[in-house]
Amino acid sequence: MTVSVAEQTASDLLAALSALPDDHPGRHRMRDRAIEAWLPLARHLAHRYSGRGEPTDDLVQTATVGLIKAVDKFDPERGVDFAGYAIPTIIGEIKRHFRDRTWSVRVPRRLQELRLAITEANATLTHSLGRSPTVADVATHLGVSEEDVLEGLEGARAYNAASLSTPVTADGTTELGDTLGGEDYEYELAETRVALGPALATLDEREQKILTLRFYGNLTQSQIADQVGISQMHVSRMLTRALTKLRIELRGTL
Repeated sequence: MTVSVAEQTASDLLAALSALPDDHPGRHRMRDRAIEAWLPLARHLAHRYSGRGEPTDDLVQTATVGLIKAVDKFDPERGVDFAGYAIPTIIGEIKRHFRDRTWSVRVPRRLQELRLAITEANATLTHSLGRSPTVADVATHLGVSEEDVLEGLEGARAYNAASLSTPVTADGTTELGDTLGGEDYEYELAETRVALGPALATLDEREQKILTLRFYGNLTQSQIADQVGISQMHVSRMLTRALTKLRIELRGTL
């Protein structure tokens, strides 16, 4: 395997950094130079995860954080080259970013990690099978049950949330929030309406007519008196008596 001049220079900077005592006045500047020299690796790894719903700039920033951690913790005496140590550290930081910061609704970590595994399996299987993989294909590939895959797919719905202000029509006049149902107070009256019919049947014919004219015809007591041929005071007394009967009847029913 050939090593490029850039990689050799970056490795030399890390070697020089490791050789400096922690309290050396030039250590901070050397550390910055080493980080800058390895930034292309961080950017390359960040771009591998682009197109998954997160801005590339955010992924590069996250990968850079992983790179800084790798530089600070790298020990050349362990016999591992820096790239071999830094790559899993940077990728781990990127995956944590997806797991911890990009979910609209918090779901168990197991489902977050399962979603990532399903996404990667879909890409791999689509390429190898030449078609979209089935749930069974993904389950076999990951070594999990089909129920686990379905649970992961269901949990993935919590990854993104849509704003209630999102337009849902071509002209933009209707928003998502406009399509959501509100509290329907008519349900509270449904049981009363069902019981009202039998309760009305207990009234005599004149009482039913007066109630109908008052509450369905929206007539005044004077207008009802003219139609029925009785005095307004008589209408008032009959309304009071009829409503009292209804209350007693409904109280025993509801």
